[in-house]
Amino acid sequence: MKKPSDTTELTVEHLIGLGGQSARKSYYPELLSKIEELESERNRYKWLFDNALHGIFQADLTGMIGKANRALARICGYPDRESMAQKVNFATDLLLSEQEFRLMLARLVNDGQLFLYETRLRKATGEIVEVSMNILLRRKGEEAAIVAFVADITERKRVQQRMLSLNEELEQRVDERTRELVQLNDRLWREVRTRQQAEQEMLRAKEAAEEANLSKDKYLAAASHDLLQPMNAARLLVAALQERNLPEAEADLVNRVHLALDGAEHLLTDLLDISKLDQNAVQPEIQSFPVSRLADSLRSEFEPVANAAGLSFQVHSRDHWIASDLRLLTRILRNFLSNAFRYTDNGGVLLAFRRRGDVLVIQVWDTGGGIPGDKQEAIFEEFCRLSHHQTRKGGVGLGLAIVDRIARMLEHPINLRSVIGAGSCFEVSVPLVAQVHQIRLNEAPTPVTSCDLLDGRRVLVLDNDPAILVSMQALLGGWGCEVMLAEDLSEARKACSEKAPDLVLADYHLEDEQTGLELRSWLNNAGMAEIPMVMLTADRSDDTRKAFREQGVQVLNKPVKPGKMRALMTHLINRQTESTAE
Repeated sequence: MKKPSDTTELTVEHLIGLGGQSARKSYYPELLSKIEELESERNRYKWLFDNALHGIFQADLTGMIGKANRALARICGYPDRESMAQKVNFATDLLLSEQEFRLMLARLVNDGQLFLYETRLRKATGEIVEVSMNILLRRKGEEAAIVAFVADITERKRVQQRMLSLNEELEQRVDERTRELVQLNDRLWREVRTRQQAEQEMLRAKEAAEEANLSKDKYLAAASHDLLQPMNAARLLVAALQERNLPEAEADLVNRVHLALDGAEHLLTDLLDISKLDQNAVQPEIQSFPVSRLADSLRSEFEPVANAAGLSFQVHSRDHWIASDLRLLTRILRNFLSNAFRYTDNGGVLLAFRRRGDVLVIQVWDTGGGIPGDKQEAIFEEFCRLSHHQTRKGGVGLGLAIVDRIARMLEHPINLRSVIGAGSCFEVSVPLVAQVHQIRLNEAPTPVTSCDLLDGRRVLVLDNDPAILVSMQALLGGWGCEVMLAEDLSEARKACSEKAPDLVLADYHLEDEQTGLELRSWLNNAGMAEIPMVMLTADRSDDTRKAFREQGVQVLNKPVKPGKMRALMTHLINRQTESTAE
């Protein structure tokens, strides 16, 4: 029997409770797992230590390095970390002085750590390297060790030194430049005064140019009446000659004069419209109206053009209402149609209305020669004409420029599709609205073609231009009218008092700032409000159109187209006759 003093020596397994075989079987797997985790963690920290970007070392309080990583060996110029461990003393081999190490150690003992401590180390080759270190004093029982993390800041120091040098150089240059600026100060002040004078002169020149440009626009707008007056007289005379039985040669000359006047009229009208649009003198009046009103007006206007050109003209209308400015939208489509007929030799032109969601797309198709893709934007610029159209009759390239300006003002997008040799499609998109009921005083009349209605009718013509009066006398007399002529308001009032006319054709701008609307007011006050009046004017301003609408008078713009005037006169007299019969 064993004595208590003969107890077997205790092993590690007994101390941790694994002395018995059953206990070992129970705890070995878990213990092995923990050991593997600890080993894995140790390997991970060892890998981080070996592969850290900054140098790391551990030394005792004498400075002897016990452990170092590869980064420290690289920074200090040693071939590997083994050549530093247990062989290099931080205090004597790396630091430039042992006194610095003693001061560093004293601070570590007092504070326990040093952060961003900058110093210089001696490399193995004898070179000096600038470093920044974070140093910790790690204690374990009575033992203590120094752990340091070292970053090479040599390049940063070099840059700082370079910046310092550059700053000094810059300060020197600033001083020199300051002296130069002081010397140049008087001259600069003189130059400033000279520039101020030049700027004032430029400002005066700019104001003069702007005034000249404004005067040009005003002159062009104001001169439109005087420019169109003689053209209007010439057109009326030519129309009177066209209705007479002239020899073939003379009739051909009259037709050529008619075509020349027509071209000049379109060019002048386009120039005036461009001028008004550029100075924002045109203000749209958005209203709701049926598509049929627009389609019927364009059909009656361009059917004769199609017949004269030997082309077909189809209008596919829709029962919709749209919101736009009727006059400006009509101008867009009139320009589209004019171009379509002008540049189409065979086939025809189609005016179509197609609904797309909440907009109505109005399209003008033609079977002309088409427009090259690289020219489809340029044709909307002023005076742009395609080379293969240069020999054709027509304007000088303002029509589509006017279309572009009006479309942008109305916010109606326009689009163009074209195929060379197959034709083109111009389209404008207009908002759709719900159907409403409106009665407009100056609504476009439905043409009445009966000629007998004008025969023997008394027509008063008021115009301050004798040439216009002569032309109107010849034209209206050829239509069988009894013509009454007046050069001013007093003559017009006297003629109406003596014998009331069936219809009045009046110029708007008269002498002494009088207008034809004053005759309308006088007729109303004299009990002759039922007499229809047509205002003949070259004034296309928004204010005058509003005044005409308020007075309930019809309007024809100069130069007046005789066919259009005849249709309007016939319509008004026919309406007056029907009203009297009722």
